[in-house]
Amino acid sequence: GGGAEASGSPAPCGTPTSTPTAPGAAQPTGLAQGGVRITAVGPTCFEYEVTNPNGEPYDVTVVFSLRSAEGSALDNLSRTVAGLAPGATEKGSVDLTGAPTRLGEPVFPPRTGQARPGTRPSKPEILKVRSVPTAEAPRPDGPCPPSGLRLYADEGSAAMGLRAVGLHLRNCGTATVTLDGYPQVQPLDLDHRPLDGVRVLRGGSEIATGTGADDPPRKFDLRPGEGARATLVWRNTTEAGEPLNAPYVRVRATPDAAPVMVVPELDLGTTGRLGAGAWTREDVNDKPSPPPAL
Repeated sequence: GGGAEASGSPAPCGTPTSTPTAPGAAQPTGLAQGGVRITAVGPTCFEYEVTNPNGEPYDVTVVFSLRSAEGSALDNLSRTVAGLAPGATEKGSVDLTGAPTRLGEPVFPPRTGQARPGTRPSKPEILKVRSVPTAEAPRPDGPCPPSGLRLYADEGSAAMGLRAVGLHLRNCGTATVTLDGYPQVQPLDLDHRPLDGVRVLRGGSEIATGTGADDPPRKFDLRPGEGARATLVWRNTTEAGEPLNAPYVRVRATPDAAPVMVVPELDLGTTGRLGAGAWTREDVNDKPSPPPAL
């Protein structure tokens, strides 16, 4: 794929895709999904664009799947654009031969994967699109939020249908914060709407023991520089009924704290239950550990 020319206009990457553009026209989810569209595909690169249809700035993460000419999966890679303004569109390009190529301003960070050497993936597809309001986006790194509290979720662990994800809280501000009990969690569907039919339990003992979510709540002060942790736990058991999936969870560390939207990809099956453990102290000098193996 070509890099940006001196004028700032992108060099062509490949053949434009034939996705319909008429309002309301159905588009293949592999080429268009959730405001993201693959616009051109070449033998060594592809182009795409990300549009924010919402009324406020959003952070959008796209996971692409790369496939060989024969259709076999090669690799996945991701792109994130932060602070995309309402109605705005950002364009990007992925160079499948090595380093990524950007179109326009360099708002996309380096990708997390790349095609294996010697392969020429010809069928990039949009695997998944996730977006969160910029004002609620978790910031594991970077400037301290105005609230003085940095909250984010880890990658979690899973085994035999049991899932656990850790919520990590850091006091990066200047004031002491008192934690007393449980974080407030609200499962959300793909459209960021509250998901009906989910019971949020205090603690995880009704779901499983030994997950880190069943310790009793304790009141303690979180001083500047200190950290805390809580655990979300659930099962994806599927029986009679419609499975419930909540890609997003809106979390408040305390009742009056600013909300943060994390993306734990809750696959609740037909259980309809999510256990939220109480806040416990966590040493911020240590790298946050994943939930215990289940």
